[in-house]
Amino acid sequence: MQRYSVFPVPAPARSATAAMGNFDGVHRGHLSVIETAREARPDAPLGIITFEPHPRSFFAPDSPPFQLMNAEAKASRLAKIGVEQLYEVPFTRDLSQLTPETFCKNVLVRDLGISHLVVGADFCFGKGRAGNADKLVREGVRLGFGVTIAPLLDGGDGAVSSTAIRRALAEGEVERARDMLGHWHRVEGVVKHGFKRGREMGFPTANIAMEGLHLPRFGIYAVFVDVLDGPHRGAHLGCASLGSRPTFGDHAPNLEVFLLDFKGDLYGATLSVALAAFQRQELKFDGMEPLMAQMREDVVTARSLLAERV
Repeated sequence: MQRYSVFPVPAPARSATAAMGNFDGVHRGHLSVIETAREARPDAPLGIITFEPHPRSFFAPDSPPFQLMNAEAKASRLAKIGVEQLYEVPFTRDLSQLTPETFCKNVLVRDLGISHLVVGADFCFGKGRAGNADKLVREGVRLGFGVTIAPLLDGGDGAVSSTAIRRALAEGEVERARDMLGHWHRVEGVVKHGFKRGREMGFPTANIAMEGLHLPRFGIYAVFVDVLDGPHRGAHLGCASLGSRPTFGDHAPNLEVFLLDFKGDLYGATLSVALAAFQRQELKFDGMEPLMAQMREDVVTARSLLAERV
């Protein structure tokens, strides 16, 4: 997959059929829009138009972290489903002030050269969110690109949305989130150095920062882990702690992953961690011994839960 963040794009990247949106989580609703784009013109390259940073981060920079995945994880997921060209449009103040008409003319036609565009029925764009799907259809006729409006996907309890997925994760309901996503919710990041307390207790963990990401319910999870690079690249099983480590004081939330039956150095490697089952809430222990005893129980539980989900 080719990624573009400098515009206008070169000639080989033009004339794509593209789905446009934020695609946070790349959930089943997004997949429906992307599949509609794939089917609209099978002879054209399949593209995605998204925005970095997320517009909500631009308009409400002090709001709590809300994104389900970072830009790298999103790109990785889109590549897996066969997207050929990813246009990551920088969301700036200048872009936010474009009228719907100017956005279509300058971004979609001049910078990207889109031949056909697909959006969800609830898509809005342009200054003050003044443009909607119907406006895109009219602008497409005027400027010479096709437009298809994809209906919203109903998940049984209402439309599948990133908001509903965030709510499920905040409640620790990872299977409900998976049903809407179409895949396990994953946290992807580079393993960083921590306090190495897990190693001292016989449970060495790989630490991944949660900065900028929506925080699922704090607690212990059974996880599937893909090591994406380095000498230990491959699939593993694990048990992970997500939270602020209250036994040792107040710390910034992070994800600590213990890989089952694994020996090796993962510092600097990129991990993709799928939250497959919520085991228990985060607890504060009175000392190391009760914590270690609980960790041993957590690993046994994780093995059992993961065996049911393989």
